[in-house]
Amino acid sequence: MLLYIHPDNPQPRQIKTVVETIQRGGIIIYPTDTIYGLGCDIFQHKAIERICWIKKVDPKKAQLSFICSDLSHLSDYAKQISTSTYRLLKEYLPGPYTFILSASKMVPKILQSKKDTIGLRIPDNKIARAIIEELGRPILSASLPGEMIEDYTDPEIMYENFSNEVDIVIDGGIGGTIPSTVIDCTKEKYEVIRMGAGEWKE
Repeated sequence: MLLYIHPDNPQPRQIKTVVETIQRGGIIIYPTDTIYGLGCDIFQHKAIERICWIKKVDPKKAQLSFICSDLSHLSDYAKQISTSTYRLLKEYLPGPYTFILSASKMVPKILQSKKDTIGLRIPDNKIARAIIEELGRPILSASLPGEMIEDYTDPEIMYENFSNEVDIVIDGGIGGTIPSTVIDCTKEKYEVIRMGAGEWKE
């Protein structure tokens, strides 16, 4: 299904349709404040496996992020973080950043790698955050595979490419082309793993 959702005023009925699909173990393609992503419920193992199959990666090695609507779920899925790290997250989020944090035991086993870390994102995107607020917990997210820019920016082309592999492609307008900036907060000195759309001044 290709589903249009207004980027500034997401229609509650459409958001409900998306959330019901996620709760049933469905996969969505949805907009963020950077590039479009593949998303599913963090507790639906089969959906996680499907995303990894689309990406052709092992779930334990996949670069998957937890997409949250705010910092309220932080203590559930990340181990206790320092005051300075919390301040850093508050300063930069919501925004085009992924922060690597130590994972707590609440992270589903299928995702627990030897590294024991999670990527945390709070995108500055009304559609993404409306979905998570309605669901009541984070969604798991991965970047879309694709060679051409249109493959991961144009919802109609994404629908053509992935309609057999995902349940809903959300049309929230043309997506960005630059991914999030990734910061590793598990070391004493924060380390930029990938420079992306978010500026970094540390």
